[in-house]
Amino acid sequence: MRLAEQTTDISRGAAVHHPHHGIGRVQQVGKRRFAGSNGADYAQVYFKRDDLTLIMPLQDVVSAVRRPLDASQAGQLLDYIEHWDGKCSRQWKARAAAHQEAMQRNDPFEYAEVCKGLSQLETEGTLRHTDRTHLNRSIEFLADELAYALNKTPDYTRMLIVKAAATPE
Repeated sequence: MRLAEQTTDISRGAAVHHPHHGIGRVQQVGKRRFAGSNGADYAQVYFKRDDLTLIMPLQDVVSAVRRPLDASQAGQLLDYIEHWDGKCSRQWKARAAAHQEAMQRNDPFEYAEVCKGLSQLETEGTLRHTDRTHLNRSIEFLADELAYALNKTPDYTRMLIVKAAATPE
């Protein structure tokens, strides 16, 4: 299931997920001048985690965000984390580039693969600085989205993620 391809409702009050800022809420949609254009459509989106408001042309918002997971998809995601059996590249440069690209595609199932693969490497004690950054970001993004979908705290969903990503002994 690849969610980045789903259409997103960009209307006042709609929840969206941004690949860098997490869950946001559309506050306004209307017309506004941008760089000399007359009355371009825009959207104003507030991201609580970063305490950030973005005002962007509507076509930029549509291409930058996606619909957040619902409760059913959240359960599928946790199951995916637990049962994914892929491997990370052993070449750190290739691994870092692949993980960066995966996370920029804004698909929680790809975040899950990054999280699980790096969690496995962490148990071996072979994480580099970039790996640690990607692992922490993937967990943060997943926790934020799962908290929204399951109506739980990010700390609680972080615990669910760590448990699902744990390598059985």
